[in-house]
Amino acid sequence: GPIFYGQERIGLDGKKFKMWKFRSMRMAKENEDKTSWSSENDPRKTKFGSFIRRTSLDELPQLWNVLVGDMSIIGPRPERPHFVGKFKNEIPNYMLRHKMKTGITGWAQVNGWRGDTSLVKRVECDIYYIKNWSYWLDIKIVFLTFIKGFINKNAY
Repeated sequence: GPIFYGQERIGLDGKKFKMWKFRSMRMAKENEDKTSWSSENDPRKTKFGSFIRRTSLDELPQLWNVLVGDMSIIGPRPERPHFVGKFKNEIPNYMLRHKMKTGITGWAQVNGWRGDTSLVKRVECDIYYIKNWSYWLDIKIVFLTFIKGFINKNAY
């Protein structure tokens, strides 16, 4: 398929937007990418796709989302509409994440809560970030992203 892959996500105040990535998987069957998570040994991944996902290079096109104002560099990661609808009823305070612009990286990601990890812990980190936001916390997250955020055992 095309080199760029756009997927609908939910951002600030519940607004839908198309988040861009480099394609790392084969083209999805109808609606397959809207309701399923990728997994470590996902058969949909290409060999090159595994590499760019493991190194987070597939996320680079999200800089476009930052430039057009849909996302920030730092903030809670945006989620797909299907999962927002599900999680808002299952995870306490989940919707508070949408009171801040979503980001390419965030407190949850630099603390290891990405990929197939605890959603409750991820949301706890997002809420911590929102309540404790400061320029210094953003600088710390940027620093930690370079130290341990690009290559992560849960990035697949």
